[in-house]
Amino acid sequence: MSEKLEVGSIVEGKVIRVKPFGAIVSIGEQAQGLVHISQVANSFVQDINDHVKVGDTVTVKVLSVDPETNKIALSMKEALPKEARRTRGDRPFHSHKQPQEQKTNPAEEYFKPQTMNPSADFEEKMREWMKQSNERQTSLNKRANKRSY
Repeated sequence: MSEKLEVGSIVEGKVIRVKPFGAIVSIGEQAQGLVHISQVANSFVQDINDHVKVGDTVTVKVLSVDPETNKIALSMKEALPKEARRTRGDRPFHSHKQPQEQKTNPAEEYFKPQTMNPSADFEEKMREWMKQSNERQTSLNKRANKRSY
């Protein structure tokens, strides 16, 4: 069957196995191909089980056929109609506008510049620095303790 498949053709298949790295799709009686996790959807796929499951009928595009190893690379997102596919600029991680509901990153808080009162004397600056230093060390110790369990 793999000899009859042409690169670029769009065929229907049935998902027979789901692995963390992709889905194995049966596209004929004797042919099976892999839809890599990066080729499942237009958006980032954290868990492939959110998109496909065993027994699903899917439309795939044949990306490559290796007759020596009988490996067939397939793509679900390339089989979508052109209007449904996103262009690179439409991807969410390329957006320069951040959503308002997004939580702040703890690293941003940690690495932001320290603000000190320029008119304070040396003793006050040292006390403020020691306080900030102790807070940061406590935070680091908490993270280290969480990782050790």
